[in-house]
Amino acid sequence: MVQRLPEITAILFRTAKDQASAFYGVNNSMRFFALSDLHVDYPDNEAWVRALPKLDYRPDVLLLAGDLSSDFSRLEDVLLRIRDVFAEVFFVPGNHDLWVRRGEGLDSLGKFERIMEFCARADIKTASTLLGSVRVVPLLSWYDFSFGMPGTDLLSRWADFRMCVWPAGMELPEVAVYFHSRNLPEMTLPAQTVISMSHFLPRPDVLPQRVDPAKYFLTPVLGSKELGIQVERINPLYHVFGHSHLNSLRKLGGISYLNNAFGYPSETRITRKALVELPLGI
Repeated sequence: MVQRLPEITAILFRTAKDQASAFYGVNNSMRFFALSDLHVDYPDNEAWVRALPKLDYRPDVLLLAGDLSSDFSRLEDVLLRIRDVFAEVFFVPGNHDLWVRRGEGLDSLGKFERIMEFCARADIKTASTLLGSVRVVPLLSWYDFSFGMPGTDLLSRWADFRMCVWPAGMELPEVAVYFHSRNLPEMTLPAQTVISMSHFLPRPDVLPQRVDPAKYFLTPVLGSKELGIQVERINPLYHVFGHSHLNSLRKLGGISYLNNAFGYPSETRITRKALVELPLGI
């Protein structure tokens, strides 16, 4: 049974349209929006992207926390469309983005590098960047079973175990170490306000309160404790993430953890299907 999205503090989860006039009355500067898991392989989701108004967000920033498409051409297309709407777009790849199919000629790390090279050419931000007084810090990651070991059922059903292909001899914990090591230069860069972002979960208790991580089937493949350590070292005002398709806002240890997944078309009760603005108060 799918449960309804829990009630979330109104000021933190108003839609872009609702907040626009109020925000510009206080501070006529860029706004920061969060979104993940667009999965534009679904026509309804792709149509939503195509319908984004090009003039409404011209001075604004989008934090896009992964899982756009397993098809590289479609991923390129949607990033370019979104880049044409917002002043700045930050992106971290998700697990679906690194799926590979026969004939691609790349393993998942090769596809990751191809995505990063495309983002550099298209001016999609994938590294720590200072925008005025706000620093946005994208963090790479992968799950490493530090949240728990997967059972035989999960091992047989989780598509990543078939669709992601890593270099010979590279185990999943090593994949996570590889991605986490690429975050290290981002750890100590100064800023007045910091927002970090990742596709994967930095700690299991950022799930909605109704979900018990100890009993949740997918917990082992949701994230990594090492990612959580890196987020705490950065100590952002917000950490934006995706992956779980369970929208939530949890404030833990002074950090607000926000998941605003668009999700699959059928997930209308657990995902919001709208941009969410981060009210920074600056």
